[in-house]
Amino acid sequence: MTVLGPLAWPPAPVKTERLVLRESEARDRAAFIELFSSPEVHTYLGGARPRDALEHALPEIPGRRPGLFVIDLDGAMIGMVTLDRRDAERPGHLRADGGEAELGYTFLPQAWGRGYAAEACAAALDWFADACPGEPVVLCTQTANVRSLRLAGKLGFTEVERFEEFGAEQWFGVWSSIAPSG
Repeated sequence: MTVLGPLAWPPAPVKTERLVLRESEARDRAAFIELFSSPEVHTYLGGARPRDALEHALPEIPGRRPGLFVIDLDGAMIGMVTLDRRDAERPGHLRADGGEAELGYTFLPQAWGRGYAAEACAAALDWFADACPGEPVVLCTQTANVRSLRLAGKLGFTEVERFEEFGAEQWFGVWSSIAPSG
């Protein structure tokens, strides 16, 4: 299920100071394989997938679906940002029926530590706030993933709860484009 419902996808590319958030293209396939097979990237995401299995399984244009932005730096994919509906069966929700918009992101290790994730995620959140005014966005990450927790704080997510899932403590937070009153 996607966050975008009746919205047209893909949107026009979203440009930031250094990056372009765009739809996946055939030239991104090697970067998707690198991203999905990287043990570093998947330390907190259930482990890397075997490269040879990815070579056979990934379509010619991987990641072409509503809610997935390729993050492009100088014409090359360095990561991806996703906006999907949170599965109602999983723990962590704002509403009883679930289905909140959930932000996800993964970046190639060579792109870490340069502020690209913060820049790309902020742009995706701004795009989402324009596309779906007033709808909150949630984020879930392992508490052991210090980089992801730091990014969540930088983006303005606030903690809602913590719970156990996938054999680890999870941090669940919310972001809203609506300024709190008070």
